[in-house]
Amino acid sequence: MVTHVRAEERGDERGALLAFLEEQRGGIRWALLGLTEEQARSRPSASELSLGGLLKHVAEVEQGWIARARQEPPAVARDESNWHESFQLLGDETVASQLEHWEKVAAGTEAYVRSVPSLDDTFPLLNAPWFPPDERVSVRRLCLHLIRETARHAGHADIIRESLDGKTAFELVALAQAG
Repeated sequence: MVTHVRAEERGDERGALLAFLEEQRGGIRWALLGLTEEQARSRPSASELSLGGLLKHVAEVEQGWIARARQEPPAVARDESNWHESFQLLGDETVASQLEHWEKVAAGTEAYVRSVPSLDDTFPLLNAPWFPPDERVSVRRLCLHLIRETARHAGHADIIRESLDGKTAFELVALAQAG
């Protein structure tokens, strides 16, 4: 990413993890700056990905992981039959509504990470074919996974945005900072 993550307070590992996660969220938000709804829904590359779809996906995945950590069901149940819908704006879903939703999800993530007694606390993963059976994950690993997941899709967002109008991450960060 083209920004600098400010140093956390000495010994504030939670703050550092949350700051890096927020930086990667910014990459996706910046990629959406100044676009019409039609542009955000378009798929200008060989991929089926759109910026609006990436936005929906990262918010849904983040919410789902925090729900798992809290041992609650995710807001949206996904399996092989509807996984593709997590990458598409459907019905009355808009970029604005998804950004608002993601803001709430992000606040919930921060509240959860700051509330656990230790980043070493663990929670069980789902019994699913893509997870090892009876696996437990620490809150620290959860944070690292969310950073990785969001960064991966922020990179996709960079490519999609540049394919739409040639704007790069550097230009979009400058635009965001100016406005």
